[in-house]
Amino acid sequence: MKAPIDEGLLLGRSIDNSRVVREVDPRSSRDLWGVLLLVLALAAGLGFYAWPHFEARRAGRATGQLQRERERLIEENRKLRLEKASLEELRRVELIAVKQLGLELPPPERVVVIERPTALPEGARLASRRDGAGPAAN
Repeated sequence: MKAPIDEGLLLGRSIDNSRVVREVDPRSSRDLWGVLLLVLALAAGLGFYAWPHFEARRAGRATGQLQRERERLIEENRKLRLEKASLEELRRVELIAVKQLGLELPPPERVVVIERPTALPEGARLASRRDGAGPAAN
């Protein structure tokens, strides 16, 4: 058999909360600030932990880029040296002078070689004869 149902339990009574005054619990605000500080401390710790890693990766990328640039410049330098050597080849210069410019080689008796004297180091003197019998004395 079923137990009899109490009608007072089902209907309920009206409750008047108009006289209830709502107050803010100071502990909830304090707890909120505590959680916020904890989250900020964890985020700062994570940032300080990850920052050197990111800097190392950035430096590694920069190093790789500079290494590639260095290799490119070394290869360009090698190509330019080869081109310079081919352009300075005397036979090539003679062919251009004869064929394109119409120049001719001078006879050996008309060739004049000009030498530039090298500068003497500071404090150095040229050797000379003391008896005055050098080439200028004749």
